[in-house]
Formats: sequence, structure tokens, C-alpha cells
Amino acid sequence: MADAAITEISDAELVSMLNDAKKELFNLRFQMATGQLDNTTRISQVKREVARAKTEMRSREIAAAEKLALEPLAQRSAGDES
Repeated sequence: MADAAITEISDAELVSMLNDAKKELFNLRFQMATGQLDNTTRISQVKREVARAKTEMRSREIAAAEKLALEPLAQRSAGDES
């Protein structure tokens, strides 16, 4: 999934995508260990998907924390004007 597409999906879909990617990665590793994996490059692709999802989740978490930190400042400055 492209980076632009990840930023447009909801939080619930992002969590679902992350869980699916982790399950797929587990299955790929299991197939690799048993010698059943044909496409070894898929492991690195799925690892990147997991990393992209985690990065987007963390950036959303930081943005939410910054928004919460700025709310009291906005309320105080609005209270000074009244």
C-alpha cells in the first residue's frame, strides 16, 4: 500500500491492516522455516507494510498529543480576551 493511501484510511482500518500484515509475516516465516516459501521477497514487503502502519499510527498519536497540549493554551488565551 502506498504511503498516501495509508494516511487516508481510518484508525480502525489501520489497526486491522497491521494485524493482517503481522499474521501474514508470521505465516511467511513459518513457511520459510519449513521450506515451503517460494517468494522470499514477500517477507521484506510485508515487513515494510508493518513498518509503514506503525509509523502512521505513531504520527497520528503524536499529532493527537500535540493537539491536546495546545488546547489549554487556546482556552487560556480565549479566556483572557473575555
